[in-house]
Amino acid sequence: MTSADNRVLEFLDEKDIVATPHVISANIDYSQQYVNERLRILEHNNLVENTGGALYRITDRGRAYLAGELNADDLPPKHEQ
Repeated sequence: MTSADNRVLEFLDEKDIVATPHVISANIDYSQQYVNERLRILEHNNLVENTGGALYRITDRGRAYLAGELNADDLPPKHEQ
């Protein structure tokens, strides 16, 4: 997990919206390309879900991670993604 991952999750949780990578990147000051990469990893870990049409929302598992109920050590290592 990176600081960008945390910002993506925090943005989706705080705004409680479904958003595109473009909207997310514009609001958290990371490039759209980087946000796209991170969203794929977050989706792989079931922390966000793609609702179709490149729209993403945070999952209950993502909220559990933000609340400290899920440790980053519980997520697959990067090489398994």
